[in-house]
This record gives sequence, structure tokens and C-alpha cells, in this order.
Amino acid sequence: MEAARAYLGEKVLEQGIKFLMKEPINNMEKLIEWVEKIPMPEHHRKNVASVKKFLQNKDTNWYRLAERLLTKTHPSVRQKMAINFFVNASFLGVPKQIENAKKLGCSVPWALLVDPTERCNLNCIGCWAGDYQKKEELSFELLDRICTEAQELGIYFMAMSGGEPLLRKNDIVKLAEKHSSMVFHLFTNGTLVDDALIEDMKRLGNITLAFSIEGFEEATDRRRGRGVFKKVMEAMEKMKEAGLVYGASVTYTRHNTEELASPEFVDMLVEKGAAFAWYFTYIPIGKDVDLDMMATPEQRAYIYDKILEYRKTKPILIVDFWNDGEASNGCIAGGRRYLHINAQGEVEPCAFVHYSTCNIKNVSLKEALCSPLMKAYQKRQPFNMNMRRPCPLIDNPDMLREIVEESGAYSTQLTANETASEFAEKLKPYAEKWGEIADKIWYDNKRVDEVACREGTN
Repeated sequence: MEAARAYLGEKVLEQGIKFLMKEPINNMEKLIEWVEKIPMPEHHRKNVASVKKFLQNKDTNWYRLAERLLTKTHPSVRQKMAINFFVNASFLGVPKQIENAKKLGCSVPWALLVDPTERCNLNCIGCWAGDYQKKEELSFELLDRICTEAQELGIYFMAMSGGEPLLRKNDIVKLAEKHSSMVFHLFTNGTLVDDALIEDMKRLGNITLAFSIEGFEEATDRRRGRGVFKKVMEAMEKMKEAGLVYGASVTYTRHNTEELASPEFVDMLVEKGAAFAWYFTYIPIGKDVDLDMMATPEQRAYIYDKILEYRKTKPILIVDFWNDGEASNGCIAGGRRYLHINAQGEVEPCAFVHYSTCNIKNVSLKEALCSPLMKAYQKRQPFNMNMRRPCPLIDNPDMLREIVEESGAYSTQLTANETASEFAEKLKPYAEKWGEIADKIWYDNKRVDEVACREGTN
């Protein structure tokens, strides 16, 4: 009986979303009311309240973004994404994750990041996955099992990276077809997007792409190879014409921070139809490790100031994986809200933390979530009470050393040429310099908030 009631509840939610999606602009207020009912932490609820405020004004960038997504997206894609993202991943998924976390005694994440292959058709400078063997892959059967076990836990969002995931596009299409209640979000170099994939994405409605670029043509081709930028632009144009949902994934380094932070670059993404942009900072792991390639602490502060500006002015969702610690209440990795399974099957806290204590080929997803490494990671979260310093790799490197030593984790890189302690020592000068800047930003903002609060109560 309980299962029947739950099933009927899901169907009512689905029918409600389908009804609202018929006239999405007219029903925008109802959609926001639904989002407000999703179980979420208080810091996320504040973010939703801010978005609601912007959407109530038709002159804001957020309204323009919502209008574009709701009117320009292909109807079947719009409906499928709404059901899978809001109903499955949020309304139904989050309470299920919370319930399972209590039973297991460890966190159940909102999303998984899985690498179906190590292989790649490019050879990018400084690739975070460049020190893998370039031959390992997860079988379709194993990917299928991971999806099934994820849904049982309430996880309906699977991101995929690599290697280049579109080297496995036939298997990914099969997965998306079989697990039609999930969202599959692919980080891709964009060179393998073809008409057949676009038709499959339109038909299925539950696959999105994030195109990796480094800025404009010169910066992108310098790191990724001649002609890559033009191929990405061509793929974006085709996807825009097809009414698909997609965005960009960029890595800011010492050499391209100002370009990625420029209004011209962000405007180009908007013009090309990107709905979102992931901003990552370069981490010195993997291939061609180079500390000098890291964005300076000053550049890191600068780019986030620009992102905060664009969130008020540009019709695109921008997420800074490192600097958005305040919005996410610190690091989200280690199974807290996401974890990484590489193409060898090794279960890692994060795509950038190349350590593991178990392999998904030998354990269930439940067992992997409760592994010694994940527990050691979660025990220390947040890694710093200053949410501008969330990362155990580049902001609090001593934490990584502690986690590896306590859990007995082993390196998952092909050439483990330095220990966690050696890595921590290498990153300490950067962490200290960023700490000085981040503490000033954090505590200055706190003082401003306190003054505003006092003035508001007087």
C-alpha cells in the first residue's frame, strides 16, 4: 500500500510538471513555488529565495535566462529535464538520500561523476586525467549497475567525464534510454558531437553537454589543439538550433583568467546558447604538472568578483567549483554531495583527489559510500570555517595528508611519484597566500553583514 501511494504521488508530480510545461512562462510563479517545496539545506533555500526575487522582475537577467530556457528548448527536452531534474533528482531524490544516509551512517550524494573511459581523442596540456593509462574503461554492464544502485539510493543525476565520454556515446545513449528517469551530464571536448547524437539527445531529452574551452580561439587551440574551438562553436550552433540544453566548462589558469572573466567571453557563451558555465581553477595534478600554471591568488579573487557581477547582469548560470563554498557550505566532494568513479573503477572523493580505498568492480555503491576514505573525508567537512577556503587540496593541503594517512588510501595515478605529504608541502605557499586574501574577503563581508543586520533591526 505504501509503495502504491508513493507511485501515485510520483505520477501526480509528473502530470503536474507536464501541465505547467505547456505554458511555462505563464506558470513561472507556480514552478518557483514547487522548487521552494523541495527539501534542501537552509543555505540553498536562501539561494532559491534570491532567484525568486529576480524572477519576479521581468527586466532581470534571471528572468531572461528562464524565459530563454522555457521558450527556446525543444518541448520534449524541456518536459523531460523538468521531470528528471525537479521531480526525480530533487522532490523525490533528496528525501530518499537523507533517509538512506541515516540508515547507512554515511552521506549519500546528490550526484555521481563517472568516467566511462580513459581514452581521449585530444592531448590537452595539463589535463587532470592525463596520468591515467588511456586504455581502461567501465563496461556497459557495470555502468548499468551503478545507475541502478544510484537510483535505489535516490541519486538521479550522473555526470560523466574522462577521457572523452563521447568515445562511448553509443553506450551512453543506451544508458540514458534504459535509465530514462536520470539526467546524464557529459563534460566533453565537443569534437565528436554529430547529427546522430543530437537527434538522440532530442529524442531522449535527458542528456546535457558541457563543452570544455579555454577562452576564445587562440587560448582554446593553444591548450587543446588547432581547430578545436571552431568545432565546439559549430557543435553549439547545431545544439542551439535543435533546442537542446548545454553549457560550457572552463579552467582558469595564470594565462587565461582575465579572458575567461571578460564580459566579451561571457556574452559569447550567451550568444551561442549556453545555459550555464562551470568555472574550474587549474589544479597541479595529472599530466604536465606545473605550479606556475595555477591562477595566482589575486586572479582567483578577481575572477570570482567578476562572476558575482555577472550573476546580476548576464542571462547564464555560472558556477565556480572552488569559490562557491559559501553557497554550498564548503567542499561538496567525498560523497557529501558528489563523488568520483574513474575508468579503472576506483572510487575517489573528487575528480581531483586521486586516492581510493575501494573499487566499484568489487563493492556495491552503498559499500563505496561508506568506505574508510569517504568517512575520513566527511569527518573533516567543512575543511575550513572560511567558506572561501573550502578545498582540502589547494586551500587546506594538510587535510589531504590526514585523510590519506587515516584511511590508508592508495594513489590511483599511473605514476605515484609523490606522497600526500609531499603534495601538501608543495601547495602550502599557495594555500597560505590565498588564505590571507580569502580571510580578508570573508571577514570583511561578515562585518558588512553584521552592520546591515544591526541597522535593519534599529
